[in-house]
Amino acid sequence: MSATRTIEQQELNQLLIEIGSEDQKAFAELYKRTSSKLFGVCLRMLRDRSEAEEVLQETYTTVWRRASSFNVAKASAITWLMTLARNKSIDRLRQHREEQLDDPLKLDETPDDQPTPAGHAETSQAHQRLQGCLDELEPQQRSSVREAFFTGATYNELATRCKVPLGTMKSWIRRSLMQLRTCLDQ
Repeated sequence: MSATRTIEQQELNQLLIEIGSEDQKAFAELYKRTSSKLFGVCLRMLRDRSEAEEVLQETYTTVWRRASSFNVAKASAITWLMTLARNKSIDRLRQHREEQLDDPLKLDETPDDQPTPAGHAETSQAHQRLQGCLDELEPQQRSSVREAFFTGATYNELATRCKVPLGTMKSWIRRSLMQLRTCLDQ
């Protein structure tokens, strides 16, 4: 790691520690330095600008409330912040996925009048290759992998929905991911 990066990491760690003592200037500085990166995480996951902005705001509200629990021995400031943003984004996806899970075919649908990044990716070779590899999975495993990774469904939720033991669901996902990796490496 470069010296500049190490210094920046230490500065972010210090800002979080100061925010834990309710230092508003430290909070403003942390926001200035990290908001674009965290917004990118939210936007990539949610694929909706207004949703990403809301989740970013929720993330920084949580930062303000929980900064005192930050422990530099466990993670760097940026890792802690990105984990918060990612978890908040997953929570938001889970809030909205129930309507999609009522009809699994909706997972493949996108509105014709609103091209999305995912819509553009569908035309790429990588997406076609991934889709081909997904098609090689058994239907129930394919559906479980899609729901777990594209809608944020948990193993417990998937096991309940598919009426299989939790261990079975975990094995399906693990074996499916190994099969996907092998297929994509070819």
